[in-house]
Amino acid sequence: MTFVRAAALPVPHGFFTRAAGDCGLGSGQDPALAAANRRRAADAILPGAPLATPYQLHSPTAVIVTEAVPDAERPRADAIVTATPGLVIGIVTADCAPVLFADVEAGVVAAAHAGWRGAVAGVTDQAIAAMLSLGARADRIAAAIGPCIARASYEVDHAFAERLLADDPANDRFLSDGPRDQPHFDLEAYVAARLAAAGIRRIETLGLDTYALENDYFSYRRATHRAEAAYGRQLSLITPP
Repeated sequence: MTFVRAAALPVPHGFFTRAAGDCGLGSGQDPALAAANRRRAADAILPGAPLATPYQLHSPTAVIVTEAVPDAERPRADAIVTATPGLVIGIVTADCAPVLFADVEAGVVAAAHAGWRGAVAGVTDQAIAAMLSLGARADRIAAAIGPCIARASYEVDHAFAERLLADDPANDRFLSDGPRDQPHFDLEAYVAARLAAAGIRRIETLGLDTYALENDYFSYRRATHRAEAAYGRQLSLITPP
Protein backbone atom coordinates (compact mmCIF):
# COMPACT_ATOMS: atom_id res chain seq x y z
CA MET A 1 0.00 0.00 0.00
CA THR A 2 1.30 3.46 -0.90
CA PHE A 3 0.29 6.47 1.14
CA VAL A 4 1.63 9.79 2.35
CA ARG A 5 1.79 10.83 5.98
CA ALA A 6 1.80 14.32 7.45
CA ALA A 7 4.33 15.24 10.13
CA ALA A 8 1.66 17.35 11.85
CA LEU A 9 -0.44 14.28 12.72
CA PRO A 10 1.18 12.04 15.38
CA VAL A 11 -1.49 9.33 15.05
CA PRO A 12 -1.91 6.45 12.58
CA HIS A 13 -3.13 7.95 9.30
CA GLY A 14 -2.50 8.04 5.58
CA PHE A 15 -3.40 9.86 2.37
CA PHE A 16 -3.48 6.95 -0.09
CA THR A 17 -2.39 7.11 -3.72
CA ARG A 18 -4.00 5.39 -6.69
CA ALA A 19 -1.61 2.48 -6.07
CA ALA A 20 -4.12 1.43 -3.40
CA GLY A 21 -6.70 0.98 -6.15
CA ASP A 22 -10.01 2.72 -6.68
CA CYS A 23 -11.60 3.02 -3.22
CA GLY A 24 -14.80 4.70 -4.36
CA LEU A 25 -18.06 2.87 -3.74
CA GLY A 26 -19.83 4.99 -6.35
CA SER A 27 -17.30 4.94 -9.15
CA GLY A 28 -18.98 2.19 -11.16
CA GLN A 29 -16.44 -0.53 -10.49
CA ASP A 30 -17.20 -3.95 -9.00
CA PRO A 31 -18.34 -3.22 -5.40
CA ALA A 32 -16.40 -6.25 -4.18
CA LEU A 33 -13.19 -4.82 -5.62
CA ALA A 34 -13.81 -1.44 -4.02
CA ALA A 35 -14.49 -3.13 -0.68
CA ALA A 36 -11.29 -5.16 -0.97
CA ASN A 37 -9.25 -2.04 -1.75
CA ARG A 38 -10.77 -0.22 1.22
CA ARG A 39 -10.10 -3.18 3.50
CA ARG A 40 -6.43 -3.31 2.52
CA ALA A 41 -6.09 0.42 3.09
CA ALA A 42 -7.67 0.24 6.54
CA ASP A 43 -5.40 -2.67 7.44
CA ALA A 44 -2.40 -0.55 6.47
CA ILE A 45 -3.46 2.00 9.09
CA LEU A 46 -4.62 -0.41 11.81
CA PRO A 47 -4.77 -4.13 10.97
CA GLY A 48 -8.23 -5.61 11.40
CA ALA A 49 -9.87 -2.35 12.48
CA PRO A 50 -13.44 -1.55 11.37
CA LEU A 51 -13.72 1.27 8.83
CA ALA A 52 -16.34 4.04 8.86
CA THR A 53 -16.82 6.43 5.93
CA PRO A 54 -19.71 8.73 4.98
CA TYR A 55 -21.86 8.92 1.85
CA GLN A 56 -20.44 12.16 0.50
CA LEU A 57 -22.62 14.97 -0.85
CA HIS A 58 -20.36 18.05 -1.20
CA SER A 59 -22.10 19.37 1.91
CA PRO A 60 -20.87 21.08 5.11
CA THR A 61 -22.33 18.31 7.28
CA ALA A 62 -20.19 16.55 9.90
CA VAL A 63 -21.22 13.42 11.80
CA ILE A 64 -19.85 11.73 14.90
CA VAL A 65 -19.50 7.95 14.71
CA THR A 66 -18.70 5.28 17.29
CA GLU A 67 -18.72 2.23 15.04
CA ALA A 68 -18.68 1.17 11.41
CA VAL A 69 -21.98 0.62 9.60
CA PRO A 70 -22.81 -1.32 6.41
CA ASP A 71 -21.94 0.55 3.23
CA ALA A 72 -25.62 0.94 2.34
CA GLU A 73 -26.26 2.68 5.69
CA ARG A 74 -23.40 5.17 5.60
CA PRO A 75 -24.28 8.57 7.12
CA ARG A 76 -24.84 11.30 4.54
CA ALA A 77 -22.13 13.82 5.34
CA ASP A 78 -18.75 15.16 4.20
CA ALA A 79 -16.89 15.06 7.50
CA ILE A 80 -16.66 12.20 9.96
CA VAL A 81 -15.45 12.41 13.56
CA THR A 82 -14.69 9.84 16.25
CA ALA A 83 -13.16 9.36 19.67
CA THR A 84 -13.53 5.57 19.54
CA PRO A 85 -10.17 3.79 19.84
CA GLY A 86 -9.65 1.11 17.24
CA LEU A 87 -12.03 2.64 14.69
CA VAL A 88 -10.58 3.88 11.39
CA ILE A 89 -12.47 6.72 9.71
CA GLY A 90 -11.98 8.31 6.31
CA ILE A 91 -13.20 9.98 3.17
CA VAL A 92 -12.58 9.62 -0.57
CA THR A 93 -11.47 12.33 -2.98
CA ALA A 94 -10.50 12.85 -6.62
CA ASP A 95 -9.39 16.54 -6.72
CA CYS A 96 -11.27 17.80 -3.66
CA ALA A 97 -9.14 18.41 -0.58
CA PRO A 98 -8.94 15.64 2.02
CA VAL A 99 -8.39 17.11 5.48
CA LEU A 100 -7.37 14.98 8.47
CA PHE A 101 -7.50 16.30 12.05
CA ALA A 102 -6.25 15.05 15.41
CA ASP A 103 -6.30 16.20 19.03
CA VAL A 104 -4.00 13.62 20.57
CA GLU A 105 -4.65 14.64 24.18
CA ALA A 106 -8.43 14.33 23.78
CA GLY A 107 -8.16 11.23 21.60
CA VAL A 108 -10.40 12.78 18.91
CA VAL A 109 -9.83 12.60 15.15
CA ALA A 110 -11.72 13.69 12.05
CA ALA A 111 -11.64 13.44 8.27
CA ALA A 112 -13.26 15.98 5.95
CA HIS A 113 -13.95 16.02 2.21
CA ALA A 114 -13.52 19.66 1.20
CA GLY A 115 -14.46 20.41 -2.38
CA TRP A 116 -15.08 24.05 -3.15
CA ARG A 117 -18.79 23.78 -2.27
CA GLY A 118 -18.19 22.12 1.07
CA ALA A 119 -15.20 24.30 1.88
CA VAL A 120 -17.06 27.54 1.23
CA ALA A 121 -20.11 26.24 3.13
CA GLY A 122 -17.95 25.40 6.16
CA VAL A 123 -17.33 21.65 6.21
CA THR A 124 -14.05 22.09 8.09
CA ASP A 125 -15.76 24.39 10.61
CA GLN A 126 -18.40 21.73 11.24
CA ALA A 127 -15.73 19.03 11.63
CA ILE A 128 -13.94 21.15 14.22
CA ALA A 129 -17.21 21.87 16.06
CA ALA A 130 -17.94 18.14 16.26
CA MET A 131 -14.45 17.50 17.60
CA LEU A 132 -14.92 20.17 20.27
CA SER A 133 -18.16 18.52 21.35
CA LEU A 134 -16.13 15.38 22.10
CA GLY A 135 -13.62 17.22 24.27
CA ALA A 136 -11.07 18.45 21.74
CA ARG A 137 -9.67 21.96 21.90
CA ALA A 138 -8.97 24.10 18.86
CA ASP A 139 -5.52 25.08 20.10
CA ARG A 140 -4.56 21.40 20.36
CA ILE A 141 -5.98 20.24 17.03
CA ALA A 142 -3.49 19.56 14.25
CA ALA A 143 -4.71 19.40 10.66
CA ALA A 144 -3.22 18.25 7.38
CA ILE A 145 -4.51 18.95 3.87
CA GLY A 146 -3.71 16.07 1.57
CA PRO A 147 -3.41 15.72 -2.21
CA CYS A 148 -5.90 17.90 -4.10
CA ILE A 149 -6.12 19.89 -7.31
CA ALA A 150 -3.65 22.79 -7.27
CA ARG A 151 -4.14 26.39 -8.35
CA ALA A 152 -2.22 25.89 -11.61
CA SER A 153 -4.62 23.09 -12.61
CA TYR A 154 -7.85 24.53 -11.24
CA GLU A 155 -9.44 26.82 -13.80
CA VAL A 156 -12.82 28.21 -12.73
CA ASP A 157 -15.30 30.51 -14.41
CA HIS A 158 -15.85 34.19 -13.67
CA ALA A 159 -19.20 33.46 -12.02
CA PHE A 160 -17.42 31.26 -9.47
CA ALA A 161 -14.90 34.02 -8.76
CA GLU A 162 -17.69 36.55 -8.32
CA ARG A 163 -19.52 34.30 -5.84
CA LEU A 164 -16.32 33.75 -3.88
CA LEU A 165 -15.60 37.47 -3.69
CA ALA A 166 -19.19 38.24 -2.74
CA ASP A 167 -18.76 35.87 0.22
CA ASP A 168 -15.61 37.74 1.31
CA PRO A 169 -13.63 40.28 -0.76
CA ALA A 170 -10.46 39.00 0.96
CA ASN A 171 -10.90 35.77 -1.00
CA ASP A 172 -9.25 37.59 -3.88
CA ARG A 173 -5.94 36.21 -2.58
CA PHE A 174 -7.01 32.69 -3.56
CA LEU A 175 -7.67 33.68 -7.19
CA SER A 176 -5.22 34.37 -9.99
CA ASP A 177 -5.40 35.00 -13.72
CA GLY A 178 -5.00 31.93 -15.87
CA PRO A 179 -3.53 31.59 -19.36
CA ARG A 180 -6.97 31.51 -21.06
CA ASP A 181 -8.30 34.68 -19.43
CA GLN A 182 -10.08 32.52 -16.86
CA PRO A 183 -9.43 32.70 -13.11
CA HIS A 184 -7.71 29.92 -11.21
CA PHE A 185 -8.60 28.97 -7.63
CA ASP A 186 -6.21 27.84 -4.88
CA LEU A 187 -8.37 25.33 -3.01
CA GLU A 188 -5.57 24.17 -0.70
CA ALA A 189 -4.74 27.70 0.44
CA TYR A 190 -8.43 28.52 0.91
CA VAL A 191 -8.97 25.47 3.13
CA ALA A 192 -5.83 26.29 5.12
CA ALA A 193 -7.12 29.81 5.70
CA ARG A 194 -10.47 28.48 6.90
CA LEU A 195 -8.67 26.23 9.36
CA ALA A 196 -6.54 29.09 10.67
CA ALA A 197 -9.62 31.30 11.05
CA ALA A 198 -11.21 28.54 13.15
CA GLY A 199 -8.31 28.63 15.59
CA ILE A 200 -6.22 25.73 14.28
CA ARG A 201 -2.58 26.55 14.94
CA ARG A 202 -0.79 23.61 13.36
CA ILE A 203 -1.70 23.17 9.70
CA GLU A 204 0.30 21.16 7.19
CA THR A 205 -0.28 21.39 3.44
CA LEU A 206 1.21 18.59 1.37
CA GLY A 207 1.19 20.53 -1.91
CA LEU A 208 0.43 17.50 -4.11
CA ASP A 209 -1.57 18.23 -7.28
CA THR A 210 -3.95 15.37 -8.09
CA TYR A 211 -4.51 16.67 -11.64
CA ALA A 212 -0.83 16.96 -12.58
CA LEU A 213 0.45 13.83 -10.80
CA GLU A 214 -1.30 11.39 -13.10
CA ASN A 215 0.70 8.32 -12.06
CA ASP A 216 -0.04 8.89 -8.39
CA TYR A 217 -3.59 10.19 -8.07
CA PHE A 218 -7.06 9.89 -9.56
CA SER A 219 -8.51 13.19 -10.81
CA TYR A 220 -12.12 13.95 -11.67
CA ARG A 221 -11.16 16.99 -13.73
CA ARG A 222 -8.47 15.16 -15.69
CA ALA A 223 -10.90 12.35 -16.48
CA THR A 224 -13.50 14.91 -17.56
CA HIS A 225 -11.07 16.74 -19.84
CA ARG A 226 -10.23 13.41 -21.49
CA ALA A 227 -13.91 12.41 -21.80
CA GLU A 228 -13.22 9.23 -19.86
CA ALA A 229 -16.24 7.21 -18.83
CA ALA A 230 -15.30 7.01 -15.14
CA TYR A 231 -12.73 8.10 -12.60
CA GLY A 232 -11.36 6.58 -9.41
CA ARG A 233 -11.21 7.86 -5.86
CA GLN A 234 -8.37 7.76 -3.37
CA LEU A 235 -8.91 7.19 0.33
CA SER A 236 -7.64 9.23 3.29
CA LEU A 237 -7.78 7.53 6.69
CA ILE A 238 -7.09 8.25 10.35
CA THR A 239 -7.68 6.56 13.71
CA PRO A 240 -7.51 7.84 17.30
CA PRO A 241 -4.29 7.31 19.26
